[in-house]
Amino acid sequence: MSHQFDETVLREYDIRGIIGETLGPDDARAIGRSFATLLREAGGTKVAVGYDGRVSSPILEHALIEGLTSSGCDVVRIGMGPTPMLYYAEASAEEVHGGIQITGSHNPANYNGFKMVFQGRPFFGEDIQKLGRIAAAGEWLDGTGEVETRDILDEYVARLLAGLEGVELSNLQGLKIAWDAGNGAAGPALEKLAARLPGEHHLLFTEVDGNFPNHHPDPTVEENLADLKALVAEKNLDFGVAFDGDGDRIGAIDGEGRVIWGDQLLMIYAEDLLQSRPNETIIADVKASRALFDHVAAHGGKPLMWKTGHSLIKSKMKETGSPLAGEMSGHVFFADTYYGFDDALYAGVRLIAASARLGKSVTQLRSDMPAMLNTPEMRFQVDESRKFASIKEIAERIAASDAVADTTDGVRVTTDDGWWLLRASNTQDVLVARAESESVEGLERLMAQIDEQLALSGLERGESVGH
Repeated sequence: MSHQFDETVLREYDIRGIIGETLGPDDARAIGRSFATLLREAGGTKVAVGYDGRVSSPILEHALIEGLTSSGCDVVRIGMGPTPMLYYAEASAEEVHGGIQITGSHNPANYNGFKMVFQGRPFFGEDIQKLGRIAAAGEWLDGTGEVETRDILDEYVARLLAGLEGVELSNLQGLKIAWDAGNGAAGPALEKLAARLPGEHHLLFTEVDGNFPNHHPDPTVEENLADLKALVAEKNLDFGVAFDGDGDRIGAIDGEGRVIWGDQLLMIYAEDLLQSRPNETIIADVKASRALFDHVAAHGGKPLMWKTGHSLIKSKMKETGSPLAGEMSGHVFFADTYYGFDDALYAGVRLIAASARLGKSVTQLRSDMPAMLNTPEMRFQVDESRKFASIKEIAERIAASDAVADTTDGVRVTTDDGWWLLRASNTQDVLVARAESESVEGLERLMAQIDEQLALSGLERGESVGH
């Protein structure tokens, strides 16, 4: 017995495909067998398994567990919930050595996939390729694992509430907050959390529905925040929080309906954390605003720019001992009094705590931020064979000029006008561009530099494509 995956499903950070086309129960079974084989070889024996609210998730869960147990791993089934609840199950139980969440993340309803954690670290890149090679060779260990079901929702919600530790709860009684679960897997946890939080809470779309009938659950796309904005305006609420389909990415708006982007949220979290823990390293990805890195430095922290990708950021946090990191995409990682994984529900609780500790409303904190003009993330198709090669050419040309460039992940060039970025996506055949300036004219000049570099490599910006 062996198994060959479709060439498109083994991604850099996770495994992902289209149900009935590139992904199905046979793939799930093979993932289980390969993961269990790797874990047993590393001395582990028990895996936590969870799944999101997609229609296809229960079928994949059944096959995945079949694979894990037939290669000798015991399984703890935690049922349906957000991805961070699975991470919590793995991080908080000593006898659990790995975890797999079945989730299509923020992709359309006909997608699904797997996010994995292995002995407390992210499982990505070469790990995933190795998993594919084991399946192709059929080099699986045999065994008979046992399955137990564990309901950890209440325990998880209690752990989320610990994010308010040290905050005077009576000061929060007047808070009025809107929450949008987007019919994703975080809905039931959000209902329990909101019931236990001080203040007044207005909830949208907490009913789990894998067809996402109200809006697509990606809070980094502004049009998906329309319902949240309407609710905040109608009821005159303090701010609003939204989640993606599996609850590991946060979106937020202030009381005036302004979006608080991923790097702006990190400015708030960093300012709060650095009050009690000065000199700490705060990590953000290369797409983040210069305002964030300046803000961290101004409040006594050490800003560190790193590669985009939640697995890469988590690994860098472990390496540097950083207590806080984040990405433009809304992944925020707390390792000060939490476990270092991305949890949007916990990030929502920490936004309440940060506002209270800093003594300013979320709207005030958003108003205090410098007004930067930046482009949205522009993504455009480029042939897979040219993707990394073109970035290398651009980096070489920039290095030969006198421009100031950072090549941590792609090329980020800083000029008097601001900065521009070109990088290759790790998960799609696209290049990603972004630019930021303090003036319209400056932004235009930066965009012209991007276009010039693309043209020199025989490319053009063209139509921006979705995720």
